[in-house]
Amino acid sequence: MVALVVVGGTVGYWLLGLTPIDALYQTVTTVTTVGFRELGEFDTRLKIFTIVLIVVGVGTVLYTLSLGVQMLVEGQLREILGRRRMDKQIAELDGHVVLCGWGRVGRAVAADLKREGRAVVVVDSDPLRVTGVTLPLVVGDATQDETLRAAGIERAHALVAALADDADNLFVTLSGRSLKPSLFIVARARQDESIAKLTRAGADRVVNPQELGAARMASFVVRPHVAEFVDVVMHERSNEFRMQEVEIPAQSPLDGVALSDADLRLHTGALVLALRDADGAFVTNPDPATVLRAHHIVIAVGTEQDLGRLVDLINPTELE
Repeated sequence: MVALVVVGGTVGYWLLGLTPIDALYQTVTTVTTVGFRELGEFDTRLKIFTIVLIVVGVGTVLYTLSLGVQMLVEGQLREILGRRRMDKQIAELDGHVVLCGWGRVGRAVAADLKREGRAVVVVDSDPLRVTGVTLPLVVGDATQDETLRAAGIERAHALVAALADDADNLFVTLSGRSLKPSLFIVARARQDESIAKLTRAGADRVVNPQELGAARMASFVVRPHVAEFVDVVMHERSNEFRMQEVEIPAQSPLDGVALSDADLRLHTGALVLALRDADGAFVTNPDPATVLRAHHIVIAVGTEQDLGRLVDLINPTELE
């Protein structure tokens, strides 16, 4: 706006008879209220033009200066620069997870994903709630498409809808599925009747934290050692054993090989607990005669080194 005032004033004075340099000089001295002197005798046209320039130009300059002071005093300049850095950081992400909701569930999800080395972009509408968050962040309404786009939803691998309200999670699921049809979506449900709706809306998995928590508490009562072992294997890094899933690609050397011939336990040290076929059916404790096929999911347990060898054996192209 200031630039337009300066250009407009210079052109106006020039058209009214001043030289270009005099026109620029007169414009600057007028809009900055310096008021040295008028260049020559001003006729009625020049006086009227100067009056208009004073009203428009001085107001624009003072408004701009007041905004600049406000930004510096309130820290808005730092916030704007930080937002630009954050936007640049998000723009460079690919295959990340968009996490909508920074409540207790969202924070727990983010902590687990971070431990697994996954990049996470947090989306929440409350600036106070996300104060101090060190992850890439978008402050806005997650139910709006532009907010999800700002979080890089088109480049994301997965979307976690962990908002407190089931209706909001439904909108987020619909938006995520429409913006990227191949997106893997996990949605939170507080009410049982919301599970079917979220599934129809496009969620690949729907989780009720209350039911999972209740089942986990009951397991500690009925099978405490089993429940604790599963907890340690799945969630704690202090234990040497972990569980992992590995998909068999089309070009894998194990495609068409029986489990007994592959002898994964001998070659990798990992123990195969289950297989999941392309239709989604699980085969637990699979028979040694079971033939491995492309797109089978191998679920195994072992040390980090064992599981690394399993991945290399199933998909050696990942080494390239």
